[in-house]
Amino acid sequence: MLEILSLIRQDGDPRWCRSVPNWDRGPWLETLLGYRRARGNARPRIISSHLPVQMFPKAFFGSKAKVIYTVRDPKDVLVSLFHFARIFRPYKDPGSLGEFMEKFLEGDGADLGDFGE
Repeated sequence: MLEILSLIRQDGDPRWCRSVPNWDRGPWLETLLGYRRARGNARPRIISSHLPVQMFPKAFFGSKAKVIYTVRDPKDVLVSLFHFARIFRPYKDPGSLGEFMEKFLEGDGADLGDFGE
């Protein structure tokens, strides 16, 4: 979705997409670095987030901003999160894919991404 929005913003010209990393084009609102990048980006801004819309800043609802909500297949989410948890050191070891899937299916999201000791 970020690539599509970036191309729309640049009238189909791919040079911006090829020269600016995606975390600069559509920074994550819920991270301090992403928030700072988003505030510094030229308007119209593209901002990414995993936050539910209810947690957006109140000013958002009085603005002309638009939301594009993207839903992912749960299998895709599971596999992506599993591999991310394996490489992102602050997360604890996810165990095997089978163990991880059991926690995922139980809805034990608090345990999936907890920071290890």
